[in-house]
Amino acid sequence: MTAAGWPAPQGDTSLNARRRDRELAATADGEPVDVLVIGSGVTGAGVALDAASRGLSVALAEAHDLAFGTSRWSSKLVHGGLRYLAGGDVAVAWESAVERDILMRHTAPHLVRALPIVTPLTPQVSHSAAALVHTGLRIGDLMRRAASTPHTVLPGPRRLTAVETLGLAPALRETGLRGGLVYWDGQLVDDARLVVALARTAAGHGARILTRLRVEHIDARAAAGGAATTAARHRGGFEVTARDELTGDEVRLRARTVVNAAGVWAPTLTPGIRLRPSRGTHLVLRSDALKGARGALSVPMPGERNRFALVLPQGDGRVYVGLTDVPVDRVTDIPEPDDSEITELVDVVSAVLAAPLDRADLLGAFAGLRPLLDNRPRLDDSPRSRPGAARPGRTADLSRRHLVRTDRGGLVTVVGGKLTTYRRMAADAVDAAVVAGELSAGPCRTRRLGLVGAAPRSVLAAVAAPRRLVERYGTEAPRVLADADHDPGLLAPIVDGVPVTGAELLFAVRHEGALDPADLLDRRSRIGLVPAERRAALAAATRLFDHAVTR
Repeated sequence: MTAAGWPAPQGDTSLNARRRDRELAATADGEPVDVLVIGSGVTGAGVALDAASRGLSVALAEAHDLAFGTSRWSSKLVHGGLRYLAGGDVAVAWESAVERDILMRHTAPHLVRALPIVTPLTPQVSHSAAALVHTGLRIGDLMRRAASTPHTVLPGPRRLTAVETLGLAPALRETGLRGGLVYWDGQLVDDARLVVALARTAAGHGARILTRLRVEHIDARAAAGGAATTAARHRGGFEVTARDELTGDEVRLRARTVVNAAGVWAPTLTPGIRLRPSRGTHLVLRSDALKGARGALSVPMPGERNRFALVLPQGDGRVYVGLTDVPVDRVTDIPEPDDSEITELVDVVSAVLAAPLDRADLLGAFAGLRPLLDNRPRLDDSPRSRPGAARPGRTADLSRRHLVRTDRGGLVTVVGGKLTTYRRMAADAVDAAVVAGELSAGPCRTRRLGLVGAAPRSVLAAVAAPRRLVERYGTEAPRVLADADHDPGLLAPIVDGVPVTGAELLFAVRHEGALDPADLLDRRSRIGLVPAERRAALAAATRLFDHAVTR
């Protein structure tokens, strides 16, 4: 237990190259693990933690790095599902409100903070549209209360005067502004940091986190002495062929069950799964482009009923603007924003600003792929996994519900859903794996299982470390600073204009599983979201990485 009385990881949570090599050697051609998880996005890391905390032996295989894919490209929101209410998907909205409460009060209070989000009532927002938005906010607040989220954690919505609206968002155009509607939602300090915290907490419960290990083939084995019937093959578990991306060596793993949590890449391992991926693009701006806004903006997309452009201050001198929803035909490791999407976001936001955005205001842009379920009926769909009807070609209308499917060989696949509901997705996937593998496991524990660094907000407020570090590391913030006792220079930003310090990068190598400078720049910190800053920081990050691995 932690000092605050919360359940805590039971063992060493540090991830590093030495631990990876040691645990990969123990897993390769060794005794079968109960659960092999494929994919280390938020869902895969969540599955690894859920399974390990139930007492199961777990290995996680990831072809790249933690949070390499979709999970690092989100809006960084832990939201209560207002958009899904507008689309009539009450079940997903309710699930979102419940999971938001768990994240904000139990799982990761250090990583999630309350964010005021303002819908400005401009001349383009009719009185009837404003009334509809206000009704949705009130229903969302009822869900907040039903989920037991206190008003002190997330205040309720209210109407703002024009003066109050400009106080939160001073960049708005004053002409015709009738005021605004404000509600509060959860904002992650960093989505990739959530994934790292999940993986480290899973490691503390005994999970083997094996990054740079690409699964190439999964074969259901027949049980010893048994006929190769479906049931016998299932009881025999799985033989998995993988490749160590660092050495090129082929690795063979054995597992009683396998959970495919590879997101948009899931169909490559489970061909029967049909997805309709969509691309969501964000812009990165300097905060002075929005005159130091204290709250986020939610701007209705022209001609859309339940889509909004979001302007999201990040607290690090940056603002993110998103989010598009564009169908894609090809899945790539690192999606690229389309120029038309950038133009759309600039135009929508500029329409409500006193000084319209210019392309010169852009520091960068990033895009991620959503693993949305195909809306066409499937013979093996469960009621939980059937998305609602969608208009052809529009991924914006597809449900964000998730699907957990066990195929005839016993392979469990989990797809769909969204970042906020990762814990529920993971619990459902582990439940299915326990049944499929006839495993002996305890009940799900993750509703009250704090991640590394988690503590009640009163405890976090008293941590003796800079507030910026507490927001990223929680109670571990003093540990991040420990190396600086011998080298005070590590407390300085690694380059001018970037708040990330050398101490953070060393901590990432020694305790957070970073295996090269790109891991440091693009996932343990978010320097890489601004190409110019990434170029400026690369030499310092490389030097610190080399220093960390040679000590």
